[in-house]
Amino acid sequence: MKKRPHRTGSAIAICMLLLGFAGVQKSSAQSLGSRQEDAACRQDVKRFCQSELQKNPNDTLSITGCLQANRAKLSRSCRNTLASHSQ
Repeated sequence: MKKRPHRTGSAIAICMLLLGFAGVQKSSAQSLGSRQEDAACRQDVKRFCQSELQKNPNDTLSITGCLQANRAKLSRSCRNTLASHSQ
């Protein structure tokens, strides 16, 4: 059985990116996602992951999981953003 490499860096990047969707303020030094990346998935998060946002808007792992579960329904720009972060 082949082990998957750990992708801690990409997981952190996507989590930081998703913090912007949840409305959490972040400084430019902390921001790993560009404004274009934030905008790429914002509508998809609002559309498909509303229950995760209502439960805990800071739970980026749940929001990322939701986006992954709805990958086929996501906009092309959001799918590309997830792919660029190995998600």
